[in-house]
Amino acid sequence: MATTLGQAPPSGPPRTELGGSARAALARRENTRTRILRVVVLLVAVAVLVRGWMVTEIDLGKLTNAPNAAPILKALGQPDVAARDVTQVELQLPFIVGAGSTGPAVVSDQSGQTLRVDPGSASPGQAITFDGSGFAADADGQLRIQNPSRGLDALFTRVHTDGKGAFHEVRVWPEYNTLPPDVYQFRLILNAPTGSVHLSETLISSLGRMGETILLALMGTVFGVVFSVPLSFLGARNLMGGSPIGRAIYWLVRLIFTITRSIEVLILGVIMVVIVGIGSYAGVLAIVVHSIGSLGKLYSEAIEGIEPGPVEAITATGADRLSTVVYGVVPQVIPTFLAVTIYWWDHNVRMSTVLGLVGGGGIGFLLIQYMNLLQFNQAATVLWMIVIVVTAMDYASAAIRSRLI
Repeated sequence: MATTLGQAPPSGPPRTELGGSARAALARRENTRTRILRVVVLLVAVAVLVRGWMVTEIDLGKLTNAPNAAPILKALGQPDVAARDVTQVELQLPFIVGAGSTGPAVVSDQSGQTLRVDPGSASPGQAITFDGSGFAADADGQLRIQNPSRGLDALFTRVHTDGKGAFHEVRVWPEYNTLPPDVYQFRLILNAPTGSVHLSETLISSLGRMGETILLALMGTVFGVVFSVPLSFLGARNLMGGSPIGRAIYWLVRLIFTITRSIEVLILGVIMVVIVGIGSYAGVLAIVVHSIGSLGKLYSEAIEGIEPGPVEAITATGADRLSTVVYGVVPQVIPTFLAVTIYWWDHNVRMSTVLGLVGGGGIGFLLIQYMNLLQFNQAATVLWMIVIVVTAMDYASAAIRSRLI
């Protein structure tokens, strides 16, 4: 009798891999659904962007409006940081429009400063020459034409003296409908720089306001820390999640954090100005309220990220809840708390620079004044000071935080 080695062939009809086919079909259906979902999400995103473009009225063509940008850009390169004392010189000279003397009109003062207008009368289209001599070198001034009976006092031309204290200007006389025949008066006002170069009043004022801004941010940060540190322990889930009362306190504190940090600091500044009036106090209060929510959230998240080992070890010794927090939690979070506080002070300095725009004190108050008066050189001084101070504090805070963490 023969013996057959190996496995006998299976009896009955061959089996089909139904399970594998079902999974493949399901994967194909899922892939199709995923593709459709991605297309829908993409179409919705494009629609939102198009609607946003329309609502915000974006017009790239306005970026090429160079005449409006030119004075500001020029002022950024010429900030008002140095000045010299100025002595104002004035000379007055009668002048006839219409028939009159064809010779030059000349006026001089006791120091030899002279203004010469040639000819001494003018008619429309005629070239008039203005010459000055004996003035201070590199001085700016303006020549104004006046007629009290007509209520006229207008700028006719600007002048600038050369290295020898002289100037020369030629102008074509306008039509009679602009300056009718009459007796007028030219008034030369020249600002002559005297003395040595010194810090400008703009720079001195900006330094004082910048110091106020830094202290404003400091006080807001300090009081924000005072209120947010104790609240942060009540807003940590790992410390307050052990009982229903603890969880209720946790959610209440988290709600306070959310509300106080959801209101932008500028809006808080407007509210505080209404309550306490214009000044740095309103700015401090705005920063305090905003810092309570933001710092409280950062502190509580640092507490939730501590290592549980030390806390469990102290709890195992039978220590009460307060001792566990003091000896098990606080030592772990102090470096993070310090780093976060320094970073937030840096952040608050940046916020303080704009609080002045709504009356919250600081250097922003000075900036908005200069911008409203179109004093762009003075505004450029403030802007550069903000850039320098914020950059310096950013590097300083980064260096300190790198040593703490």
